Amino acid sequence: MDGEERARQFLLRSSNSKIFMSLKDIIKEYALPYLPAKTLCKFKTVCKDWKLHISTPFFVHTQSNNFQQISGFFCQSKSDPPFFVSLPNTTSTSCYGVPDPSLSFLPEPVELRASSNGLLCCQGHPNLGGYYYICNPATKQWKKLPKPTAPHGSDPALALVFEPHLLNFTADYKLVCAFPCDRDSNQGYEFHIYSSAQGSWRVSSEMYLGRKKLLPRSGVHVNGVIYWRTTCCRVFLFDLVKERTHYLDGNYYGYYDDDYGGAWILGDMNRQLCSAKNSEEGVALSVLSNAYSSSNTIGTWTVKRYISFRTLCIGREKSPPFFILGNFDIRVIFSDGKWLLFTRGTELCLWDIKSKECSKLLAAGVDSHTRIVAYVNSLVHV
Repeated sequence: MDGEERARQFLLRSSNSKIFMSLKDIIKEYALPYLPAKTLCKFKTVCKDWKLHISTPFFVHTQSNNFQQISGFFCQSKSDPPFFVSLPNTTSTSCYGVPDPSLSFLPEPVELRASSNGLLCCQGHPNLGGYYYICNPATKQWKKLPKPTAPHGSDPALALVFEPHLLNFTADYKLVCAFPCDRDSNQGYEFHIYSSAQGSWRVSSEMYLGRKKLLPRSGVHVNGVIYWRTTCCRVFLFDLVKERTHYLDGNYYGYYDDDYGGAWILGDMNRQLCSAKNSEEGVALSVLSNAYSSSNTIGTWTVKRYISFRTLCIGREKSPPFFILGNFDIRVIFSDGKWLLFTRGTELCLWDIKSKECSKLLAAGVDSHTRIVAYVNSLVHV
């Protein structure tokens, strides 16, 4: 009986130890992986145990899978160094920052090209080879990619693809560039793909032959498919798995659109392709329900939200005119179903779609040529 009692007490103590965890352990195991990288770097100073825990490869892997929220935007005007604007946060205005917003830790001045789930793609000066760099601004880690073997041009139509996976501890990513088959006639496209798993470039066997031009800075990756806008206001897609191309109706008619967006942009809304377009009185957000519709009709798009220009112009004494010299005064830059990033004249502003909060001024002095890419504050290793 004494042995039975001791066994019962031992099991009870073991059970209680699992149920009644200390608050420190609960936070360490169940809260830290859901925090942004900058906050975690500060939390390394809490104690030696937290510092070691946050620095482990397993924690880095867990955090990159659990924290995938947009934290802010990297911006770059012309040849100036990049700068970072953080999303507003109710607890701290600086929890999403990066230690070096100008990316001076890279070996040469660069231009922003694309981003994906914590990784940033930049390109060096053409006179120095035009090499691509994949980096994580939160950790200052970077990798220089081999020189492309195909002509990408001065403003390439790029898309960076990185999808964190629980069963994959390495940051496997792809960089895809659609480049013209014939640079003189600019007719048709081939697809140059860099894979971090193979560490090399290759040209896809798929080729598109046609006159439609893909717009640079418009590439969006959603569920294994890359989408680009075209000059004819349609959507061109490249399936990464099947390596096949297809055209979709762009759900956009009748208004001027330039090579840098403003009247119509593409995004990712809850793992669906999102189209944000200007209408006469506001911005309509639609999602694509069938990427492979053979009819290419407007019925494949479903309008989810509509935001009035009057709402976006709160804070101004007078609403701006709809057209100013052929361009929209309000230019949509980014949308993911939660945030709407737009320029209002030369101001970079933000609108919280769900709470319908007033737009917030993030930066000033931007124009149609300012490169802006979204960023996730992740600890992912490059």
